[in-house]
Amino acid sequence: MEKKIKIVVAGPRGRMGYEAVKMIESASQFELVAVLDRKNDGMSLGDIEGFTNINVPIFTNVEQCFQQVEADVLVDLTVPETGYVHTKTALQYGVRPVVGTTGFTKEQLEELKQLAEEKGIGCIIAPNFAIGAILMMKFSEMAAKYFHDVEIIEMHHDQKLDAPSGTAVKTAEMIAVNRQEKKQGHTDEKEMMQGARGADYDGMRVHSVRLPGLVAHQQVMFGADGQLLTIRHDSFNRASFMSGVKVSVETVMSLTTLVYGLEHIID
Repeated sequence: MEKKIKIVVAGPRGRMGYEAVKMIESASQFELVAVLDRKNDGMSLGDIEGFTNINVPIFTNVEQCFQQVEADVLVDLTVPETGYVHTKTALQYGVRPVVGTTGFTKEQLEELKQLAEEKGIGCIIAPNFAIGAILMMKFSEMAAKYFHDVEIIEMHHDQKLDAPSGTAVKTAEMIAVNRQEKKQGHTDEKEMMQGARGADYDGMRVHSVRLPGLVAHQQVMFGADGQLLTIRHDSFNRASFMSGVKVSVETVMSLTTLVYGLEHIID
């Protein structure tokens, strides 16, 4: 019988964390062994509404969790500040992080990569776990070779903390690989209201929309003489991200470095 992958989930009461717990519980190759929560320390997850019969311990202290529980993978779906501490600590304890938290700095990513390589274990940090979103990013990277005028519009729920989203930033970085750098728009363009043209990345524009009712949506618009190419992806619920989380948990077990973005592990 194949050995199950033992998983700790950070942020189980969040909307993404809740879906991750459900996915892990339904997957025969995974075993949920503990959760990290900012409260309810010492309780069982089964004592929390919505998690009936899931009897794993709740920890608020990440070091205490890894000292007391044998784990292979940490799935972290929290916020940047907490996610960074959790990821660094997991690596120090030889636990492989799969992180859906965005907002890490380049310096933090480099530090975590060095730590992963020192330990010889994998780490995956993904701005977006939806497979369709990864394809949207890959298709945009391909299109940038032929269309050099591009604007990115990302739309999320109004509780999202970072803007632009990690997906939008990653998309811009991927596009920049194939796009000839240029400043878009009229040379004498003037913003009549500050920020009207969005953020500037190598001359392309990135816009963030925050509204209740939205989940996670992004469209990349390429313009050229007489034509417009729009590549769009929509996530209508958090379950859309779980296919990517599942692939990441399975893949991180065989990695020996940090991978940033699912496009690197999807053919």
